[in-house]
Amino acid sequence: MKLIHILSACAAVCSAVASGASAGVSSGTDIPAVQTVSTMAGALPGGVRDGFSMNVGWRYHKGDMAGADARDFDDSGWEVVNVPHGLELLPEEASGGKNYRGPAWYRKHVDVPADLQGKRMTLYFEGVMGKSSVWVNGKKVADHFGGYQPIVLNVTDFLEYGKPNVIAVRADNSDDPTYAPGKPQDVLDFCYFGGIYRDVYLIGSDKVHITDANEENIVAGGGLFFWTQKIDLAKGVAECGVKVHVRNESGKDFSGEVKVSLPDAKGVSKVLPLVLKPGEDKQLEVMLDVPVTKESLWSPDQPSLTKLDVGVFRKAGGKGEEVDAMQLDVGIRTVKISKDGLFVNGEKFPEKLIGGNRHQDFAVLGNAVPNNLQWMDALKLRKAGMRVVRCAHYPMDPAFMDACDRLGLFVIVATPGWQFWGKGPFEGRVYENIRNMVRRDRNHPSVLMWEPILNETNFPADFAKRAHDATHEEYPVPGCYTGCDSISRGHEHYEVLYSHPEISEEKFAISSKTQSPDRAYFTREFGDNVDSWSSHNSSSRVSRAWGEVPMLVQAKHYLNPDYAYTCWDTLFRAPDYHFGGALWHPFDHQRGYHPDTFYGGIMDAFRQPKLSYYAFMSQRPVEQGPMVYVAHSMSPFSPKDVTVFSNCDEVRLTVQDKPPVTLPTKNTKRGLPHPPAVFPNVWDFQKSKQLTRNRQEGKDRIVAEGLVNGQVVCRHEVAPSRRPDHLKLELDTKTELVADGSSVAVVVASMVDANGSVKRLNNEEVVFDVQGPASIVGGVEQQLNPKRIQWGTAPVLVRMGTEPGKVTVNASLKHRGTQTPKSGSVTFEVKPDAGKRLFKEAYVPGKESERAAGEADSARVKELEKKLEAATHELNKLRNKEVERDQADFEGAAKNK
Repeated sequence: MKLIHILSACAAVCSAVASGASAGVSSGTDIPAVQTVSTMAGALPGGVRDGFSMNVGWRYHKGDMAGADARDFDDSGWEVVNVPHGLELLPEEASGGKNYRGPAWYRKHVDVPADLQGKRMTLYFEGVMGKSSVWVNGKKVADHFGGYQPIVLNVTDFLEYGKPNVIAVRADNSDDPTYAPGKPQDVLDFCYFGGIYRDVYLIGSDKVHITDANEENIVAGGGLFFWTQKIDLAKGVAECGVKVHVRNESGKDFSGEVKVSLPDAKGVSKVLPLVLKPGEDKQLEVMLDVPVTKESLWSPDQPSLTKLDVGVFRKAGGKGEEVDAMQLDVGIRTVKISKDGLFVNGEKFPEKLIGGNRHQDFAVLGNAVPNNLQWMDALKLRKAGMRVVRCAHYPMDPAFMDACDRLGLFVIVATPGWQFWGKGPFEGRVYENIRNMVRRDRNHPSVLMWEPILNETNFPADFAKRAHDATHEEYPVPGCYTGCDSISRGHEHYEVLYSHPEISEEKFAISSKTQSPDRAYFTREFGDNVDSWSSHNSSSRVSRAWGEVPMLVQAKHYLNPDYAYTCWDTLFRAPDYHFGGALWHPFDHQRGYHPDTFYGGIMDAFRQPKLSYYAFMSQRPVEQGPMVYVAHSMSPFSPKDVTVFSNCDEVRLTVQDKPPVTLPTKNTKRGLPHPPAVFPNVWDFQKSKQLTRNRQEGKDRIVAEGLVNGQVVCRHEVAPSRRPDHLKLELDTKTELVADGSSVAVVVASMVDANGSVKRLNNEEVVFDVQGPASIVGGVEQQLNPKRIQWGTAPVLVRMGTEPGKVTVNASLKHRGTQTPKSGSVTFEVKPDAGKRLFKEAYVPGKESERAAGEADSARVKELEKKLEAATHELNKLRNKEVERDQADFEGAAKNK
């Protein structure tokens, strides 16, 4: 009752005030958010295949454990986790060998439905890090070496149907030179992390079935293989090829047919007869003439996808019974890379192909990044104006590849490797990796070329040739290109050579002393600028927490520095045969051999943007959405010059009460497409102080307008942040959140003033809690909850549970007083998971039943606390006005003396 009385008393003397939203980037025709699409191999909802997610409810033990492979082993004391799982949660700064390296065990208790008996059952791991072994009901199924390729296991005879089963996995991410990358992790420029860190599925298919390419190990075969042979737009037709591999494990003769169709392309289809003896397999191939228009082709600016349906039918009484089916989203497109540049669908790509490398680790999660955050990464890179992603230095998660297909991001797929060449089984396993990466990713239209070599490694010349040949053997159709460093032994066999444009000091002119105009070149890594490979001081490595001046230095370095260096400008001035380059690296990431996190990202490890993010965005064509961004915080320590990034023709800037000034931001010559507009000596904190003291805060603004053909098409306004008023929470995850036990939302708390301007200079600690079917990821040990505000914001990760519903994330300051800024909250919807899952127990912090019992009372208390806090806050405003008035009266009296 005391709490209610206090609220009533405060409310009587408080009045409401309106708060405005802070301005953001105006992006015009923006790239839409994407929906998470299941990457489950071949199992379609309602199809003849049965597909189950196995992500939820694994018992986990960190370390080795004798006997844990046995069916009746007692794991009741083990922690329950969901996958993707990364052995441990890590602090945001996790470089320098902080991660665990060693064995770990997972055990899953699951009832396999009785109606699956008689089917062919496949246990599909998208990725288990390092050396792994899998047992089902106490019997070993397989050992596997390498952490970046799928493990596809036939477990038909290991499962018991309609009964409890136990799946046990031993995963070991410790150093091992017998498989790539091979190099010890504390001398490696990235981290393995560990665990069952990608999705797990159980697939039930007929014993006459379309196979999996990685399981079959057939050169250029197995599973489904789609490609575009050629396109004739004048005739409106594309010739496309399809290979289908079918195996008969039924023990009986099979007589039927395979139907291959493209239902989106006016129902194009062909039927092929299929006769198989017991144990026999066949690969069928068909060429299809597909009606096309320019709009129906896949390209980076218009990533149109087409459904490929393949069904296997058994003839019975003159009618076909479908026994197996698979569906793929494919893209009809051709790619040509030559000394004349890059050509897509017969047309030269209109700009240099600029993008970034990508390591897969995320803050706190390590490599255990769920599908929705894989999609978010691709979306943020695409919005930043990137056109290509080079996989660094291993194949990416299938969900990331799916996102690149749908968003129009080209991908350079790389085999695992970094500065290491091993003896013994190492080389043979590298060749396996090369073939498996092509087999897994060959149907993605986003794949631009393959990188089968080992990154920055002194490998033998014969390896380079064999790696190139293996790639072409696996992809023996048009559009197969391989990349290799121009200084590596055996590079002469490759279609694309990695190098930097030769830059002379005189006006930074481009020369071709080290390049041949008869070859195609690409810069695999540009931008990093360290003083030595030990100290790693660099003008390109900037923590977001260090503020705007260091971030401006980084942005200028990436775009067009005052010294000769590979950057956007030099890449755009390079000859046609040098068709692009990839930044090292778009996200801050962890590494083994140095204690510092790599800070060179245009976004931090939580994917919060730095100023370089907007610098990159300003280089995208205006047709992808006009944008303008004021790279200035108007703080007492901000530079006098104001920098504005825009992809418009020009920028008109109004600062405080000065007349507007206009500068061009479009380069009509060769080089950086849109140089930043730098307005010299226009910001003055003393002027800001004067306007504030004179109660003219409304004039204390910086307004930038982007103009195209003389017309304003976008606008960005910033204002100085005043007194910290409240925490503003926003959901940064733009993908759909589902109750799959795996999806993770990024929620960002910003310290803002009453008008919504972010208070960049604030070091408070924020405490988060969640209500609803979700949980906060990490806590005090990882310095995540509470989380210190850096450059105005504090991000937190929230993992979805297995039940749909509303989730509310609350944030308040750890150390609270009578003048504390108000708490904040954000509510979002978690939708039901449309897929099927198999699990007996799910991870829910604090046990779901106990949490549910107290959740209603907790919500009521939270609501009352918010009301009390708001009332106190309004009362403090009145008291603070009195302080301001007394101060003004004192100063006025002093002046009159």
